[in-house]
Amino acid sequence: MRTVRYPVMFSGILLLNACAETAKLPVEAGIGTRPELPAPVKGLMPTVNIAPAQGWPDGVTPTASPGLAVKAFASGLDHPRWLYTLPNGDVLVAESNRPADAEGARSGLAGWIMKKVMKRAGAGVPSANRITLLRDADGDGVPEVRTTFLEGLNSPFGMALVGDTLYVANTDALVRFPYQPGATQIREAGVKVVDLPAGRVNHHWTKNVIASQDGSRLYVTVGSNSNVGELGMDNEVNRAAILEVDPAKGTSRLFASGLRNPNGLAWHPQTGALWTTVNERDEIGSDLVPDYMTTVRDGGFYGWPYSYFGQNVDERMKPPRPDLVASAIMPDYALGAHTASFGILFHDGKRLPPQYAGGAFVAQHGSWNRRPHSGYKVIFVPFKDGKPAGPATDVLTGFLSEDGKASGRPIGIAADRLGALLVSDDVGNVVWRVTAAP
Repeated sequence: MRTVRYPVMFSGILLLNACAETAKLPVEAGIGTRPELPAPVKGLMPTVNIAPAQGWPDGVTPTASPGLAVKAFASGLDHPRWLYTLPNGDVLVAESNRPADAEGARSGLAGWIMKKVMKRAGAGVPSANRITLLRDADGDGVPEVRTTFLEGLNSPFGMALVGDTLYVANTDALVRFPYQPGATQIREAGVKVVDLPAGRVNHHWTKNVIASQDGSRLYVTVGSNSNVGELGMDNEVNRAAILEVDPAKGTSRLFASGLRNPNGLAWHPQTGALWTTVNERDEIGSDLVPDYMTTVRDGGFYGWPYSYFGQNVDERMKPPRPDLVASAIMPDYALGAHTASFGILFHDGKRLPPQYAGGAFVAQHGSWNRRPHSGYKVIFVPFKDGKPAGPATDVLTGFLSEDGKASGRPIGIAADRLGALLVSDDVGNVVWRVTAAP
């Protein structure tokens, strides 16, 4: 029997990719309301361009744009993914990663390679399965209290407080806990509200949650179980979607679909519209497909897997669905190909320079399948009359070293009680705090 030497094969694949396709357009061409969408690239090997995770050298921070300052709010965390600020100013940090028993969308050699890729990119650590509380009571940017708020969770991600109930989106279920203002720990067991799509094949495992303005409904993101439906659409039931949950009845329904991997959720403060950020599909070139942020319509279909950025047909899907493509909604604003845009926050400008009032901050986790890299920064998109109104600008950069290694990867974003910007960094194991420069 012939022995397959996976490490040698993996090294060979990386070597082949050193000569593989590269982007023909700057990443900025895929940003805005009308991004450039070149012809898909058809090749035998998908692009693999990993930024190996190295963490932050002592004394080094991301680079803040002019007029801003950045420093560590909390460090030494364990893969901090998502952030949530409670009404009293306490900051919750979901320390989390993929479930240990999840196989992802691929098995065999392809699955083994994917695990190696993720490990090299800093995503191969075990899940801490907890939520940590940080309290900065005096507002000096240094938490005086740091406690384990909840533990024993199952790859937690999104959090939402409604009255005296805290909802946590685990990878397999939305659960609720009783909450008392000022509490630094919850010891009660969680109660399941609804199951969420998961299972052994759980490709996009993160689940986010946001409450409606009156708290009567919850909206939960569920990513696809594959890149572009290659496991069959039977494995995509209630996935690539946002679900609406009635917590009083313990029921859910499909609210919007065709969203390959939605993550960030935010209500626009003036229009009341629900916005989400979506990670788009891979393996048709470094210039396709741009990730995006968009308003979410009840009953809306956004294309995946049959089309992208509106009605651009993905020829890989067989059989095609021209009926669905005809109904596909074009997203509001492209965020660049393979940027892995996650966190979104509308900000009133408090504690920040005035040009940041009313727009959206977006945390871009960064690519591993684009050459050259994209993302690995926090950007700002100005808004006017409830819509994006201008080019995106950089807010935090410097997450990639000059030799292409990742000191950090920004992912979650929130505002503290004073209006400073908080950014979770799951490779640097830091939460960064951004304010106006002195």
